[in-house]
Amino acid sequence: MITDTTTSSSSSSSLSSPSRTTTVLAIECVRGTAKADEWSGGLLQTGDIVEEIRIGDQLLRGPFKSGRSGVQKLLHSAYKNQITSIVVRVRRGRDETAELNACVVPEGSGRKSSGSYLLRAIDDPNYAVRFFDRTEAECFELQASRSSRIHHALITAQLQDGYVAYPWERKMALLSVPNSSSFLSILFLPKASERMSTCYNDVEDTLARSNAWLNASQASGVPIVFKNVQTESLLTKISGETASSTVSTSSLNDLSNLANASLYGFEDYHGVDIGVVRTVRLWYSPSGGEQRVEVGIREGDTKLGFAFCRSEEGFIYISSVVEGDDDAPSARSGLCDLYRDAVKASKLLVVSRINNQKVLPWIVAATGGIRCFDTVSLSQKLSLHRHAKVSIILHVFMWERESVSLRHGSPRRRSGHVRSPQFQLPPPSNDNVQQPPEHHEEAVASSNGTASGAIVRDASVRLNDGNMVRDASFRLSDGLINDLTQDSGSAGESSFRFHFFTLPDSWV
Repeated sequence: MITDTTTSSSSSSSLSSPSRTTTVLAIECVRGTAKADEWSGGLLQTGDIVEEIRIGDQLLRGPFKSGRSGVQKLLHSAYKNQITSIVVRVRRGRDETAELNACVVPEGSGRKSSGSYLLRAIDDPNYAVRFFDRTEAECFELQASRSSRIHHALITAQLQDGYVAYPWERKMALLSVPNSSSFLSILFLPKASERMSTCYNDVEDTLARSNAWLNASQASGVPIVFKNVQTESLLTKISGETASSTVSTSSLNDLSNLANASLYGFEDYHGVDIGVVRTVRLWYSPSGGEQRVEVGIREGDTKLGFAFCRSEEGFIYISSVVEGDDDAPSARSGLCDLYRDAVKASKLLVVSRINNQKVLPWIVAATGGIRCFDTVSLSQKLSLHRHAKVSIILHVFMWERESVSLRHGSPRRRSGHVRSPQFQLPPPSNDNVQQPPEHHEEAVASSNGTASGAIVRDASVRLNDGNMVRDASFRLSDGLINDLTQDSGSAGESSFRFHFFTLPDSWV
């Protein structure tokens, strides 16, 4: 408890009799209260003169033998004996006194302990003071400079930061998809220059290509909207012509040349040339959110009843559904209804996740190829689900509209409206009516692992779906395979090599 008392003029005159040059035990404020109440006058302040100390049952009155060092020895002895309760009464000015109820605590902790002790207020642990040796004149000067000291404290006060515990396990349960974010993005690497393979187009070109990809996706019927775009820096080791052709950052004068450069370099302490590749990350989101669809499998199901395809921009979408079979898994789950709604709205029914795994395009290589998922492997995985009688969890992109209804679900209201380009969907595949003829011509590459020339070859993939064997023809361009699989030695290329593939509708 902290109290204020005012003594009579007769007692104050006796307290002010010592010489102003006499050394006294004074108070120094170490940390203020949470509300800075130490400046209100009710608490002990820097410059207050200690008149009386009570440690447990022991009462000490000034002047104190050996000053601060003598009192510190008493505090150390009391703390070792587990006597930490202390009451301090001080004198301020000529006729004002104050009292503090506190506990004795070591200054610092562990190895940082200084061997001295602080007094921490019982009713506010943030408030702490310590003893100090000063002359009486210095104490009066400190008391008189209260206004300037509080102004100085205001200027020098700093906000403190720290760490707080957070229940991540419980908060992660709030996600709509377990352990997966709803933030969608694609990374664009700068395109290699057509003039020199060791040079890359500038950042503006990368931004333009990301913009073109977004516009083309929206025009093809993918229901996405732009969210944000940013540049990201990737570090890579460069050498030879690539190092000599990059912008150098050896001095501050070179910074002005980096504004639009997609690749610049610097030399580390060991003399190794480090390249910084400036990529562009495009953030987007489905205009109507993501809809979860559970495709249940029953005994006797010989097909799932839908086909999927991949757009030029790398999105997997439902391209066809079986008609006239209300007992097919696609019809029971409501996927057929969603597909018909998408056709009416001139949208693609894009599949964003399969069993909570994202199946969206995620990177565009320096050669221009888009890294995305293979429809053949997706078809195989879904067919395995059917054979194992394990339900399939799909997430599809939705678009802004008044209501969405599933056959076995209640309508979901959607608010807002986002304009999208008008277009016509490609006609659905007729693979379920007529099978394409088998074609087994192989795509043969040269002995060094790359194709010779830009010859376009045909190949075929046979997907065994229950009692039906379907053929899916696709065309491989040897020139594109060569472009996307060669190791050109440029920055970041070797980390993003992949094979080009393209397939028509894949029925499952």
